[in-house]
Amino acid sequence: MIKLIWAMDKNNLIGKDNKIPWHIKEDLLYYKKQTAGQTVFMGLSTYYSLKGYYKTKPLPYGKIYVASLDDVELPDAIVVHDAISFFKECSEELFVVGGASIYKLALPYADMLYISIIKGDYEGDAYFPKIDYANYELISSKELERVTFNIYKRK
Repeated sequence: MIKLIWAMDKNNLIGKDNKIPWHIKEDLLYYKKQTAGQTVFMGLSTYYSLKGYYKTKPLPYGKIYVASLDDVELPDAIVVHDAISFFKECSEELFVVGGASIYKLALPYADMLYISIIKGDYEGDAYFPKIDYANYELISSKELERVTFNIYKRK
C-alpha cells in the first residue's frame, strides 16, 4: 500500500528552498505520529533536507528508500534509480514523504492520501501536483485552528 503524506496551503504550496515554509507544531506532531518507524520513500533533496533538521540524530523511520538518478551511497537508506518501476512493483506498505517531483511520480499509484491543509498564505517554490479527487473518497477530516487533517482512500 502506497500512502502519500504532505502539508500544503490552499495553493498547493509545499516548500520553499527545500524546507517547509511554516512551523505548525500540530502538523509536525501529526506527521511524526503517522511516519515514525514506518517504511518511507523520498527524493534525494528531501533526504538531505531532513538530515539538516535531524543533524546527528538518525531519521525517525524504519526502512528508508531514496530516489536518485545519481550513483550515491547513503548509510541509512536504499537508493532507488527507477521510482516508477518501484511504485508499480511495490508490495510494501510505505509513506511517500516528498518532494514535489517524487509526489508527482507516486500519485498515480497512491492508495491513501494524508493531507495537512495549512491555513494562511505562504511563499515558496515547490507545489504539490494537481489531484483528481474524483479518484478518492474522504474517510477522515479533523479541523484545528491552523491546520485541517484530511485522509483520502482511493475508490
